[in-house]
Amino acid sequence: MGDWFDARQVATLAGREFRDRMRNRWVLAVAAVFTALSLAIGYFGGAEQGVLGPRSLEFVITSLASLVIYLVPMIALLLGFDAVVGERERGSLDLLLSLPLTRGELLLGKYLGLAAALVLATAGGFALMALLLARQFGWAGLYHYFGFVASAVLLGLAFLSLALWLSVLSRDRAQASGLAIGLWFFFVLVFDLLLLGMLVAGSGADAQHAATDWIAWLLLLNPADLFRIVNAFSLDQLRSAGGVASIVPPALASPWPTGAALLAWIAVPLGLAARSFR
Repeated sequence: MGDWFDARQVATLAGREFRDRMRNRWVLAVAAVFTALSLAIGYFGGAEQGVLGPRSLEFVITSLASLVIYLVPMIALLLGFDAVVGERERGSLDLLLSLPLTRGELLLGKYLGLAAALVLATAGGFALMALLLARQFGWAGLYHYFGFVASAVLLGLAFLSLALWLSVLSRDRAQASGLAIGLWFFFVLVFDLLLLGMLVAGSGADAQHAATDWIAWLLLLNPADLFRIVNAFSLDQLRSAGGVASIVPPALASPWPTGAALLAWIAVPLGLAARSFR
């Protein structure tokens, strides 16, 4: 990989990748899904209590966060799992590498193009809900909602970096898709179950307390848990949610360390993908 990047080459590749996603209506489809589900959750989430419409901003964000944790990682992985291995199978990767650009520029251009599509789909899907919330609560009270949307974007970008890394490592699209599905199951469903199992396995109050101290920091190893922590309105609210959220230490309750950890989840897999792509 070269020691520097040609910004024009990277921008050209990113634009190509973004236009390809726009051409097949992928961005519009994802934005439509997010819009429909966010409106349904925001307005009908309280139907069991006989209430329609957003009861509070906290209720809306908490409800939408559950949606994001399941959907955004899956969408990001599906978006990026064949970014490199797909080009290799189609025979177009050799053509791209024959152009006067480095492998680093190719990888970064692809990532930025896919990231732009993902950001547009995610932010666009929550835009209508923002307008409706602003009408009810006023723009001044929506900074939590905008923070929620920003954290959802960071979560998607983290899984997009993981998807690109898988795409570089995989032999073919079938292997890449299988790894992407396995990665989604692990981070979204299995990881927390493993932590809970480790907590339950601790015998005795003293042993369980000691285990809790270090198991809590393992939450940094899951971007989905980091997203959940970032969007908690308070540490008490997070701990009342039960599960692994009940062991979050006060040091992680601030959005700054968890936000920094999410940024690391974007940078580190992307760096590993670049190293593997050499």
